[in-house]
Amino acid sequence: MHLKLKRTPGIYITGFMGSGKTTVGRIVADRLGWEFVDLDTDIQEREHETVANIFATRGEAEFRRIETETIRRWLNKIERGQPTVIALGGGAFVQPANYEMLGNNGISVWLDCSLEVVESRIENTDERPLARDRDAFRRLYSERRVLYGRADFRVNGDLDSAEAAGEIVALPLWK
Repeated sequence: MHLKLKRTPGIYITGFMGSGKTTVGRIVADRLGWEFVDLDTDIQEREHETVANIFATRGEAEFRRIETETIRRWLNKIERGQPTVIALGGGAFVQPANYEMLGNNGISVWLDCSLEVVESRIENTDERPLARDRDAFRRLYSERRVLYGRADFRVNGDLDSAEAAGEIVALPLWK
C-alpha cells in the first residue's frame, strides 16, 4: 500500500465542477468498502443552506473558510484511521491551505474532464454560482487545470463513471 495511505487512508477526488467527482467517488468508496463524503453536501447539511446560497449571502471567502474547516474535520477522522473517499468541491483543491493539508494526508486524484463534457453536464443548472457567466466559467476552467495538475494521479473524467472509478481503484496504490 502507498505509504501516504498507510499513514492517513484518504483519497481525495478533485476536478472542475461537473467532472463527476461525487458519482465516481461514491463508486470508488463502495468498491473499497470505505466511507464516502461529498464535501459540498456535508457543508450544506451542517450549514442548513445550499452552496449557492452561502455564496450569495455570505460570499465566496466565507464559503472557502467553511470548506477548509470541513476538510480539517474530516482529516481528523482520517488521521485516526477512518478510510474515506472525499469528493472535493471544484475550488477546494486549488486553495493553498487545503492543498497542503490534503497533500500531507492521503492521495489526490484529478478527474480531468474536457470543457465540452463539463459544459454539457452543467448546462441546465442554477446551483453552481461560478458557472453563471460562461466567459468567466471558461477562464476559471483554464486557470484551475494547472492547479489540479498537482494531484498525485490523473484519471480521464470524460469516461463513464464506472470506468473512471475502475481506473482509480486500479492505480498503483495498493502494492
